Amino acid sequence: MKKRISHVLKRPGLRNGDPSIEIPVAEDLVTTPGIRQVPKDVDFYSRSYPLESQSITNTADSEWAWTVYPEEEQEGHREHVRLSKEVVKISGEYGDIEPTVEPEPGKDVTEEIKAKARDLGFGEVGITRYDRRYTFKYKKRWIRFEHAICIAFEQDYERTQAIPSMFAETTHFGTYRTMSQAGLLLADYIRSLGYHAQVHSPADNSAAYIPMFVQAGLGQLGANGQLLSPHFGSRARLMIITTDAIITYDKPLDYGIHKFCEICQVCVNRCPGRALIRDKVWWRGVQKHKLVYDRCRPVMARYTGCGVCMKVCPVQKYGMKPVMEHYVETGEVLGKGTHELEGYSVEGKGYFGPGELPHFNHDFFDIPHGRSEDMLFEEFKEKLNNHEIPDGPAGDEVLREFKKEVEEIVAKPVDDAMALLPQKEQTAM
Repeated sequence: MKKRISHVLKRPGLRNGDPSIEIPVAEDLVTTPGIRQVPKDVDFYSRSYPLESQSITNTADSEWAWTVYPEEEQEGHREHVRLSKEVVKISGEYGDIEPTVEPEPGKDVTEEIKAKARDLGFGEVGITRYDRRYTFKYKKRWIRFEHAICIAFEQDYERTQAIPSMFAETTHFGTYRTMSQAGLLLADYIRSLGYHAQVHSPADNSAAYIPMFVQAGLGQLGANGQLLSPHFGSRARLMIITTDAIITYDKPLDYGIHKFCEICQVCVNRCPGRALIRDKVWWRGVQKHKLVYDRCRPVMARYTGCGVCMKVCPVQKYGMKPVMEHYVETGEVLGKGTHELEGYSVEGKGYFGPGELPHFNHDFFDIPHGRSEDMLFEEFKEKLNNHEIPDGPAGDEVLREFKKEVEEIVAKPVDDAMALLPQKEQTAM
């Protein structure tokens, strides 16, 4: 049944020179531009329970993951760290580099920056205030500038459709490296306009970025926990550059995604780990579909990053414009119920079409939780309770080894890319 249109969003083309696109939003999909939230609650949680990087909070399961990674994936992680570590280091220092010229007094450089970003390959570009409420605790003192240039790079389409596989996982890593280099070039350009630029590397995140991308009008949060952007949906890989340049902020937009995801539910129904929930909840002051980490992580670790929730999203597969046009014309979700959209294979378990899911035993989801040092303390306490630590010199040696392991974990720098490696290899690098 044909739907009435509430509004049509006009967005720039994917690249400079491309024609703009128009996305119709049906009346029954209209909600709130951006994110539905209670600002005072977001403020409270950011002050009392600040967000922290998974590189700090979930180091125990990162170590565990290396016990289940296939050999090919282990090598993929090592290569990514080797190729990324220097760029991550340079990015972290870019904010201290002074501009190369004096800025033109009073000139707004928004359009120049956006045009340069698109020339460098970024398909989505928007500008908003850097929202410190979403900054990771360990990065709060690092942030210098108040304006956030939100830039998204498209992950290769063909490889993404091969999820879950190393063929797809390598493009995930490769996209981060390509956009990191492009981000450094964009920062150089901003300095050539007379302003500072601080690069927030996608391999060493400073914050939860999606709220700022939504505020900059670059999409809305999908039921899969990912940004659904106009051109390439959840294939968007995100990074931010903060600056003190004179720029104009974009506004959040209602793409109809909140209601559309409630109707679609393909990612919820197709998740191998049953980690996505059907109904929205209020979480840290924001209304959203909340991913269940303990159901997601075991599948991601064992099956090359999984990503089924990305693969089966119709906005990722077909683009937001065709999906919303199809909904207006038919009242249906493009591709829903078809093998083309919903089918995927899991290594060792076979192919699963619409309505079919792999089965995992209960102990499949039994993974370590929290920080590695906490796990070490728990293991040490268990040894004490079981009287497994001998008296005398042998017991002293156990204590020294325990102390060394804790010191190594606590002393290591936080780095999202390095966190892909097991603890001993991080220390060696």
